[in-house]
Amino acid sequence: MANTTNKTFIIIIMGLLTAIGPLSIDMYLPAFPAIAKSLHADISDITLSLSSFFIGISAGQLLYGPLLERYGRKPPLYAGLCLYFLASVGCAFAESVNVLIVLRLLQATGGCAGMVAARAMVRDLFDVKQNAKVFSMLMLVVSVSPIIAPTLGGYITAAFGWRYVFAVLIFVVLIILLGTYFFLPESKQPDPNFSLRPAPILRNFASVLKHSHFLTFALTGAISYAGLYAYIGGAPYVFMELFKVSESQFGWIFAIIAMGLIGASQVNNIALKYYSSERIIKIASLCQSIIGITFVCLTISGVSNLYLTVFLAFTFLACQGFIFPNATALALAPLGHNAGNASALIGAIQMTVGACAAAIISVLQNRTALPMAGVMTFCAATAFVVFISGRKLMRRSVDVPKEERMETISSL
Repeated sequence: MANTTNKTFIIIIMGLLTAIGPLSIDMYLPAFPAIAKSLHADISDITLSLSSFFIGISAGQLLYGPLLERYGRKPPLYAGLCLYFLASVGCAFAESVNVLIVLRLLQATGGCAGMVAARAMVRDLFDVKQNAKVFSMLMLVVSVSPIIAPTLGGYITAAFGWRYVFAVLIFVVLIILLGTYFFLPESKQPDPNFSLRPAPILRNFASVLKHSHFLTFALTGAISYAGLYAYIGGAPYVFMELFKVSESQFGWIFAIIAMGLIGASQVNNIALKYYSSERIIKIASLCQSIIGITFVCLTISGVSNLYLTVFLAFTFLACQGFIFPNATALALAPLGHNAGNASALIGAIQMTVGACAAAIISVLQNRTALPMAGVMTFCAATAFVVFISGRKLMRRSVDVPKEERMETISSL
């Protein structure tokens, strides 16, 4: 780990492992009409393949947590990436929508291994202060995905056909497999005493969820991050229907707003030199709540316009760039002995809460920007309340062993 070049390669590979899920979602979205036409189905049927992917990526993360504890980090990671590879090949040659739906479920189940393993390995290889910095760098890779993936997927579909979108994903996973083999060290030895029977697995998950430190920061990060899902779910309607921007203009707006998230996650590295992760979360979460409330008030009053909406969304997501990496690092900090299960739970909580936020946008749709602004604000304010309440609970908690409390506190 002392070698800077090796450390850079390790972070790059971890970034790709974390981004494989979002990349698999964003790249094939522009191909929906072409897939529907090719498979003689409705676009609504093709949307089910996206739903099955979300199910796979949420439930699959809970599967890999125990496997990463029992067999070490790399063997389950290889298994997941190989499953992703085979499922991607199947998707590229799918001849019916039902087959595509099932294969997307398997693809997600394989791909989420990288997301869980990467978080756990960050906790294994770096100390608490470095964790937040590394998660900020991983967020850079993940945040770039929604900017380039839809555009790239659109060009690939137009030039070669939708099946080549999956061909690109096959190429990407092969690169990740090679990088994992040559550059990613095994960060945890197998533990043959770790049981894979259902009852002990559930007890292990329960022990993590009973940990007030983990629960405070995992929920803070996940609920706050759900504001991003609310934005993604509401942005197409708000910008293209209400403000009448074209598809190409929407792409630029989407990219500009995403730059707020990307830029802030990197500024976070500088902030960590002067402030603790906990203090950064407190300030960013409070600012995000204030921005959200302002967004709602301006929307209700009818004075909001395109430029103001872009600015508020930009600053809202910029706050997220400070909250999520620090919250993730702190959630995993005292759980080095159970980092695989903790990482799996973080991912499952994040995806579940995020999917609910996106679904609520559709339910509340009233032909205004209020559902998007309201859900984003609710997520921000709830995350802030959870953070403040959780800190008070942690002060009274005795569930963290003394030595782990000292390790966490001294690292902040």
